Parts: sequence; structure tokens; C-alpha cells
Amino acid sequence: MTAKRNSRPVTVYTYAKCSTCRDAVKWLRARGIEFVERPIRETPPSLDELQRMLIYLDGNLRRLFNTSGVDYRERGLATKLTKMPVASAFRLLASNGNLVKRPFLLGDVFGLVGFDEKEWSAALR
Repeated sequence: MTAKRNSRPVTVYTYAKCSTCRDAVKWLRARGIEFVERPIRETPPSLDELQRMLIYLDGNLRRLFNTSGVDYRERGLATKLTKMPVASAFRLLASNGNLVKRPFLLGDVFGLVGFDEKEWSAALR
């Protein structure tokens, strides 16, 4: 079954050692939702995908970032992000999948970061 709001399978970026990502994939499989899984560290979302997701997140750039990750903290992005141009933030995210909030789910007409079962249920009905 493909999600009703999509004409093709959704794409979900995950990290194998992330329990939340594993829960999300298990949730998709349990509901028979077609998806393409991509390893976020090896193949981060493209600039186009990041742009689409930012639109779905109402322009909240911070929500694209894995703010609890080591790379985010080591780079001091909490203070730098407010002054960083969007294009620079996208280049950073597209070059380092550790910085991207995961799981990162993109459909034809929606995008979600993190795994919230209620949000995913509403988006994938």
C-alpha cells in the first residue's frame, strides 16, 4: 500500500544505530507503507530535499538540525545558526548527515523530521 497522499513511495533517511529510526522503519513496515530507506550519514538529503523540507517545517531552519548530536554541539551551531544564511546551512547539512534531524521522511506533499507516531499517522493516511 502506498500512502494515499503520495503517488510514489516515501523516502526516509535513517541511521542504523538510531533506535528512533529503527522504530520509524518498523512502524512503516507494520502499516504496509512503501518507502525507500537511505542511510543519512552516507547519503545526506540533497539541497533540493532540504529546501522542500524547510517549506514543510514552515521555514524553521533549526528543526532540520540534529540539535542533540555531537557534531552540532562541537561546531557551536546553537549560536551560529541564527546568523547563518540558509544556503550555508543547507551546504553544511548536505555535506554531513550527522547534522540532519532523523528520521527524515519526505513524501510528495509533506515532510517530517523525528518520529512522532501521531504526526506520521496523520501525514500517511
